[in-house]
Amino acid sequence: MDQDRLIALLASHSGYLSGQEMSQKLGVTRGAIWKELSALREQGWPISSSTRLGYRLDGPPPTLSGAYLEGMLGDTISSGHIHVFDRVDSTNTTLKAMAAQGAPHGTVVAALEQTAGRGTRGRTFSSPPGGLYLSLLLRPQVELAQLFSLTGWVAVAVRDAVEQTCGAPARIKWLNDIYLNHRKLCGILTELSLLGESSEPDYVVVGVGINLAQSAQTFRDLGLEGIATSLALEGYPVEVNHMALTLLRSLHTMAQRFPQDQEDYLQAYRAHCLTLHQPVEVEEGRRTYPATARAVLPDFSLEVVDGQGNTHPVSSGRVTPLSLHPNSGREDTHL
Repeated sequence: MDQDRLIALLASHSGYLSGQEMSQKLGVTRGAIWKELSALREQGWPISSSTRLGYRLDGPPPTLSGAYLEGMLGDTISSGHIHVFDRVDSTNTTLKAMAAQGAPHGTVVAALEQTAGRGTRGRTFSSPPGGLYLSLLLRPQVELAQLFSLTGWVAVAVRDAVEQTCGAPARIKWLNDIYLNHRKLCGILTELSLLGESSEPDYVVVGVGINLAQSAQTFRDLGLEGIATSLALEGYPVEVNHMALTLLRSLHTMAQRFPQDQEDYLQAYRAHCLTLHQPVEVEEGRRTYPATARAVLPDFSLEVVDGQGNTHPVSSGRVTPLSLHPNSGREDTHL
């Protein structure tokens, strides 16, 4: 029998399921059910049993599980389309290949490690074990111009998910980084594909990498001491499936509300943006200059005031608050 179907069934029920119920729902014998349950227990799944009541899943599995996520999420845009790997080159790259082959809206690729993770502007994104690397495919039926603000929406959704999962007071560094205690906790990469003939939006891949359990030694070995951090290091240990569930729920809500609830997400972004009202260094193309971050504009671009008092809207490039670590803008190396 398909073990994933059994896992999803157990995860979707908070109470006990009898062997007879599972046998009927899955269309297999009770003997087959018992065999798979025994195998899952040997793998470390916390499955309890009662002579009168049946079987119950008492907690998350020993590692990240797509079937468990599906069962816990229920009927969502990702139902039947969550793909989990121990290691991939890049969850975004993998999902883009699936999208090109017609993968549906809501498809997810998640992994515990990336060997060729990618950051913004073609930079690499270090992705060692101990993190959650997750990409979500969206096929929004909106105008191209509306998608330019999506990265800001994603930052709000990810920040909210971190806080909901463990209470960590994470903040947003413009435009698409999540920080905790002045160190980078999470990176976001959104990639848009257009239809060739019409240049209309085809799909968007939303990629998120969150540092969950990496140690100080991991960051030291990567040359990231004082630059990157993990939830565990900051005193917020999180189980990886729990983080994935909360993140997907937050991203699903965002997808449902986009773009009609722009003002709500904009206000949330402003409330949690650590860049606002700070002296910053702005890099736009080959130009670098000091400024002060004054406002997040309605399209999520950043309004800055330079040393001569001139106002500039910044919609791309890099803006680094001077209060952060001197190398905190090194998106090519940190997590």
